[in-house]
Amino acid sequence: MPLLFGTAGVPLSSKDRSSEGGVRRIRELDLGALEIEFVQGVRMGEEKARKVGIVAKEDNIALSCHAPYYINLNSREPEKITASRDRIIHTARISQILGVRSVIFHPAFNHDNPSEVVLERVVRELSLVREALDAEGIDVVLRPETTGKGTQFGDLTETIKIAKEVSGVLPCIDFSHLHARTNGRYNSYDEFCEILDVTAESLGDRWVKNVHFHISGIEYGLKGEKRHLVLKESDLCFEELMKACHSFGVEGLAICESPNLEEDALLLQQTYRALG
Repeated sequence: MPLLFGTAGVPLSSKDRSSEGGVRRIRELDLGALEIEFVQGVRMGEEKARKVGIVAKEDNIALSCHAPYYINLNSREPEKITASRDRIIHTARISQILGVRSVIFHPAFNHDNPSEVVLERVVRELSLVREALDAEGIDVVLRPETTGKGTQFGDLTETIKIAKEVSGVLPCIDFSHLHARTNGRYNSYDEFCEILDVTAESLGDRWVKNVHFHISGIEYGLKGEKRHLVLKESDLCFEELMKACHSFGVEGLAICESPNLEEDALLLQQTYRALG
């Protein structure tokens, strides 16, 4: 599978605002993927998930799911950790019915804990999640996302370490977040290649043949991410990013999170395809 481009949520131009309508609109736009956003909670039953999955299969659209935002595997309150695990498991169950391969989530906040302490806790909790999913025969890939602020656990190194420690886990690399949390680094062809190289070196073909990217313009300050922007209104060198992805020959999904969703998804796809 080559790099497929799509939107985070139903395209803005979709008259039918349902998930099925979003899938059909993605096909009309000649995009290849849709990330279903469960960010406020998993509000989809099994019957609905089957219907959406059938439409996606018919239209040959690759789906992914973003789990709810209320996940913190390093919470100071044990009940919130349990609730976080349950949210990932619930998302994964619906994802399996949808035919989704990847569940994306923000893993944790640091809460003044050293990185290695948070890593140990995240690995422990995700191992429990993985055990529960394996027991149910759910084989979706869990994808902790690289985060946009220093207060959030999830720089590139931390995210790769989770994937190395827990089976069935691969990173969701959000290039905009990495750019924001480093106050403007990771914005050249060489730096994008560095990200891809380090990840490929650490995780090998299982990642190279199954990447998951988030891309958008981004506004940032000293504390990192502020908000997503349209690509051409931001300083993100997306042409260089597409060149790096093309050079590495990665395969998988590139999901656009810009405010204009499909416009920038199409711009990324067009830029990538023009490279031959």
